[in-house]
Amino acid sequence: MSRRQPKVGFVSLGCPKALVDSERIITQLRAEGYQVAPDYDTADVVVVNTCGFIDSAVDESLDAIGEALEQNGKVIVTGCLGARPEKILARHPRVLKVTGPHAYEDVMSAVHEHLPPKHDPFLDLVPPQGIRLTPRHYAYLKISEGCNKKCSFCIIPSMRGLLASRPIDDVLREAEKLARAGVKELLVISQDTSAYGVDIRYREAEWRGQKYETRFLDLARGLGELGIWVRMHYVYPYPHVDNVIPLMAERKVLPYLDIPFQHGSPTVLKRMRRPGQVEKTLERIRAWRGVCPDLTIRSTFIVGFPGETEAEFEELLAWLDEAQLDRVGAFKYSPVEGAAANDVAPHVAPEIQEERLARFMQKSAQISAAKLAAKVGQRMTVLIDTIDGNAAIARSMADAPEIDGVVKIAKGGKLKVGEFADVEITASSDHDLEAKVVRAV
Repeated sequence: MSRRQPKVGFVSLGCPKALVDSERIITQLRAEGYQVAPDYDTADVVVVNTCGFIDSAVDESLDAIGEALEQNGKVIVTGCLGARPEKILARHPRVLKVTGPHAYEDVMSAVHEHLPPKHDPFLDLVPPQGIRLTPRHYAYLKISEGCNKKCSFCIIPSMRGLLASRPIDDVLREAEKLARAGVKELLVISQDTSAYGVDIRYREAEWRGQKYETRFLDLARGLGELGIWVRMHYVYPYPHVDNVIPLMAERKVLPYLDIPFQHGSPTVLKRMRRPGQVEKTLERIRAWRGVCPDLTIRSTFIVGFPGETEAEFEELLAWLDEAQLDRVGAFKYSPVEGAAANDVAPHVAPEIQEERLARFMQKSAQISAAKLAAKVGQRMTVLIDTIDGNAAIARSMADAPEIDGVVKIAKGGKLKVGEFADVEITASSDHDLEAKVVRAV
């Protein structure tokens, strides 16, 4: 009888939340004795975890499914685009199965049907923290699924459902396993991190002999006990976020907030169906920085939203000037099938969208360059991500992986990936820093 283990190829597209879904599926596959194939040729079946948030992501997902079918022929589709199976099947009727987002059991059932497992508990070893697709020194920690908001440009609730929070003891136990496995940084993700627990009425649970409620503040308090970097993503500026800022000042969690503001014009925010009290938001930012002066705030914005006038765009630039955000990304509005925003007002011409995006990014780059220039001469602790020749590429507390800037350390080639180092900043650019080693930690 053949001892060859069945092999599953895996293609993971989309955001970090989808990446966590992929990690969970792969962990279960490995626990059942499946191997993860490195390419299409050696895979017995391929799973494609799709994204379906905007049209370009839909096109990328459909192309990836087509490539997997062409190269392998046996394809199971999951993820956000799987919530619209008719769109997938219209283009690719030969796929074996289509499942929706975070449908782990459905994916496993499809794999079992088309590729039965050959489990050997003496050979199939899975680490206690599971299989991850990120480098071993950082990991995404997903605390909930879905979202209760009804933003006009977003179809996530129709794809991933309403908010479903994980109980806090479940989250903290997973975080503890990751820390014990050597993870130095946890990136907390969800669709709406500051709404964590509202759906289960902030259910109380116990961890390490202490009681915690399933809510944002207690999450930060618990994670702060692990002694590693904890970075908060997708936080909305609700009043109760104020209570977490002192923990950031104390370095229990990183002084970093990723807040999707989306725009700075009250009228555009109203069309987006988002809170439009921009003055209160600016007041809150000032208050946060009063408690934690080195707080880093990153955000993303949409330019060229349907109906956006030149005056509304100027309001956005003025708001950005006032807010002085540290890290900023922006996207041109892209129609999303099924989104209410498509019909709220006439669409902005593509050439105007492009011109506004360029102006916005120029403004944000100026702000970023000035903030980074002020750091020259400072000492800081950084986490080493990669080694590039005789230089090390690292991140400071102000830098999330893949979306923010980096710290390039000259003559840092002997530093170790996944370890901390103390450096002195020697130069800066619009988005990145340069440094020299003071000492390895």
